[in-house]
Amino acid sequence: MLDAERASPTDIDLHWRGGGSGSSGHVLEFATDASGPYTVLRYLPAGVTSYRHPDLMPRTTFHYRLRAVLGPASTSVSVTLPAGELTAADEESGHDWLPARTDPVRTVPGTPLRRTGAGAPTGFTAVVKHANGILFTWTDHASDEEGFLLEARVRKDSGYAPVAVLDPDVNSTGLITLPTEKRGSYRVRAFTHGAPSNVVRLTTGEFAGQ
Repeated sequence: MLDAERASPTDIDLHWRGGGSGSSGHVLEFATDASGPYTVLRYLPAGVTSYRHPDLMPRTTFHYRLRAVLGPASTSVSVTLPAGELTAADEESGHDWLPARTDPVRTVPGTPLRRTGAGAPTGFTAVVKHANGILFTWTDHASDEEGFLLEARVRKDSGYAPVAVLDPDVNSTGLITLPTEKRGSYRVRAFTHGAPSNVVRLTTGEFAGQ
């Protein structure tokens, strides 16, 4: 059940109850027209049950809905990056490894996520490219995924959270981390979406001072 309230004239707070059975998190979507189209606002991990949509257009009605994220994750890998920052040599070597790609050799389709709940990516590996760069590759076993989530846990006291949303059939992507994120655990999840929640609607007010 999704609820919403105005935290200020142009900030909207959204709240919901925990995910259903098998949920790996949620995707929050919004539209400015009742008939859509809806735009993804944020993919959120399972433990998160609230979100603030800030600095919105005044005098505008926003429509929100929530969908569960369903699908299995790969095994995780731990990564330790070199000390220091990106060097001139790193810059000169280029970042052709960074864009998301599909390698047919690492695509083994045939497992429908929606029907079986199986089809987790396998062979998930991480290669350190430089002080703040990691290349991830995996084998895709799903036949009906709506995409992949690259998830990270960069603090021991935190859970995994999405750091990149990738298209269907992708099985390679690079990641540039923050300079402070020298150690972390990573995994990739093939996912589909659950049914939409109820839709909540709120109209923003005026900017302060107007």
